[in-house]
Amino acid sequence: MLTPSNSSDIQALLLDIEGTTTPIDFVFRTLFPYASEHVEDFLRQHFAEPGIRELIEELRHTWSGAASAGAPVWMESRLDEKLASAAAYIRWLIYRDSKITPLKTLQGKIWEQGYRDAALKGEVYPDVASAFTRWGAQGRRIAIFSSGSILAQKLLFAHSTKGDLSPHIEAYFDTTTGAKREAGSYTKIASALTLRPQQVLFVSDVIAELDAAHNAGMHTALSLRTGLAAPQVTTHPVTYSFDEIFAQAGPD
Repeated sequence: MLTPSNSSDIQALLLDIEGTTTPIDFVFRTLFPYASEHVEDFLRQHFAEPGIRELIEELRHTWSGAASAGAPVWMESRLDEKLASAAAYIRWLIYRDSKITPLKTLQGKIWEQGYRDAALKGEVYPDVASAFTRWGAQGRRIAIFSSGSILAQKLLFAHSTKGDLSPHIEAYFDTTTGAKREAGSYTKIASALTLRPQQVLFVSDVIAELDAAHNAGMHTALSLRTGLAAPQVTTHPVTYSFDEIFAQAGPD
């Protein structure tokens, strides 16, 4: 059971998504392929919207730096060429699991349509819903920090395989707050939650993220779900299931 000695001081849990609340395979085998398959049609249908045009221009700027790394050619002589080029570049970025913000924002918008059409359901581990209920009963707050856009995060939990889990979640944070491997991001999140970092437990499957959160003063726990390789050395407490985290049903 993972219960820090000063657990009564921990007022909130900050959770990663991939490998923590949600199987990594769901992202790579379901969400990414869906975005790749539908991106060009989405751009053609929504290009007239100012927000989409702005995202395409932001991506065009990132392409300038990626061309030397093998990114596909970007052409703009005609609108159809521009949209086809943008779609090809976006697929290239998705394949490389790029973390750039305009890509994540666009993916969230594509997935939104998929969730609304019931073509997508947000997969979560079986212990997530009961843990959310238990932590809420203990008076602990829940927030999410993921490289995926806030929109994508909200959609996943609102349309999850365990129903609408969004009422349990107080706040969402993405890369607009800062990089997940920088301590300053966690300081900002604690401030946004009006808490001290020492009052937050961050759970993730990525040690570099946990190191950053720890350096900011947060408690940490390494999520080691089934199928994930155990690290040879880690200074972070390990949890194999949310059932182990603050396992008591009532308040401390």
